[in-house]
Amino acid sequence: MTILDPNISYTFSKFFDLRIPADELANEFGYTLRKKKLGLPQYPEDLDRLEELRSRIEEILPYVDLSNETSRREILIAKIATELVHYTKAELRIEYPISVTPKLQGYLDYLFRSHTELLVIEAKRQDLDYGMTQLIAEMIALDQWDRTPKQPTLLGSVTTGKIWEFALLHREKKHIDRGLESYRVPEDIDSLMRILVQSLTA
Repeated sequence: MTILDPNISYTFSKFFDLRIPADELANEFGYTLRKKKLGLPQYPEDLDRLEELRSRIEEILPYVDLSNETSRREILIAKIATELVHYTKAELRIEYPISVTPKLQGYLDYLFRSHTELLVIEAKRQDLDYGMTQLIAEMIALDQWDRTPKQPTLLGSVTTGKIWEFALLHREKKHIDRGLESYRVPEDIDSLMRILVQSLTA
């Protein structure tokens, strides 16, 4: 039994609105998904501006209303994204359009490209569960896209700005591990940045 109408085209954001559980959407495209602790590797070397980043975020948080997507994107996500470029020199694509099939198309919020790729998307209305469903759709699209580097895994993250969660797609097995861990900003910014940097420099 399929959950998607074969006669309808879908965009990534539509999957969020449909409120489909992430594992059911993965199964729809021929992938398996399970929840587990990922224990993602962290960059071991010095990150010279990490404390400065934490301080800047902590300084402005008391004065910013984070109740809408634009404020979370500009105040939190964009700061982490630009710091990640500083450390890795990865190319950053924002609102990047891709089209793989009529059911796998739309805009990627943030795509970091080096010899590996890292996908980050923003959870609408701070809903991480259905944000994860959208992330899974986008990761499957990247897996099937002919312009994705030949890396064995794809790492993706969904974030509200203050909370980040990860998923890891094993390309040969067509299997996705959805991480049980959550990382908070600014409290866990050290671990978060080290995971993000490592994913693009390993």
